[in-house]
Amino acid sequence: MSFKIEQGLFNLDFTDYHAILGVPVDAEIKDIRKRYLGIARRLHPDSGSADNEADRQRAAEYLSKLVNPAYEKLSQEKNYSEYTLLLRLKGQQALKQQETVVLTSDSARQVAAASDVENSYRIALKQLSEQQYQQLDKTLEIIGLISELNLVYLMRKESRGEAVGAARKPASGPASGSPTRPTAPKAPNPSPPPSRETLVAAYLRRAQEFETKQDFPRAILELRDALKMDPTNSTCHSRLGVIYLKTNQATMAKIHFNKALELNPQDAVALEGKRRVEGPNAKAASKPDGKGGKAASRGGQSDTKGGGLFGLFGNKKK
Repeated sequence: MSFKIEQGLFNLDFTDYHAILGVPVDAEIKDIRKRYLGIARRLHPDSGSADNEADRQRAAEYLSKLVNPAYEKLSQEKNYSEYTLLLRLKGQQALKQQETVVLTSDSARQVAAASDVENSYRIALKQLSEQQYQQLDKTLEIIGLISELNLVYLMRKESRGEAVGAARKPASGPASGSPTRPTAPKAPNPSPPPSRETLVAAYLRRAQEFETKQDFPRAILELRDALKMDPTNSTCHSRLGVIYLKTNQATMAKIHFNKALELNPQDAVALEGKRRVEGPNAKAASKPDGKGGKAASRGGQSDTKGGGLFGLFGNKKK
């Protein structure tokens, strides 16, 4: 099933996980979990909420490919921090390009013009989220409408210099009734945001975890997200080449191996991968400029023990 959504943050090449779950962009983890459990119960095959086999299949697809990944992203603190940074960057991008933003729904236009943006946003989102998974043929449309609300809300907050989702509230606060005394106001985000290098490294780590589990589609998504942050990262390109090679997509593999070598002629994984793609009659690229060397052996086995560099190519079928 193809999930094509072209509204709001999705239109900025961004997966809006908050919209998928129908929660505000600054929702607390307890509220995200509560919402997720409600959706999961409704979409579960044993719930009996689907009227026919087509709806049961659609519900299962939504749960496994939309709802579960969204909850995984928003429920884990490390993932959440990285995602929040990207969310804020998208809000800043949209504000700078606001003349190109076209609102398609009345609710988004109302939030854009509201004097009380907080209240207007939350009322509109609640109305949409209540319908979100009731009629499954309308679900993707409603996700798009919620994402449009999220985009407008982010733009309004950025226009006032207010960050969204900078830090989560602690699970428990001070006891009620405790005496208060004047203190210096705390910064909204006491810890510095993670660097681009840290974020890309996290994407690479998760991609390798998915690759180990042979969940190649999700590994590819992680690497594509990494390349959105750092398009000139040769490691991301070579890893993508590895996965495309494992999934018998030789053309895509070669594109990414070539790009990795363009960025870093000594990328060992890309050099090995390119030999695999070009086959046993191609010259191995043993020099930094990719010239000369020994032809790859028949059957795709590399000179490295364990089936290729770091064991990446050992399971590749010819």
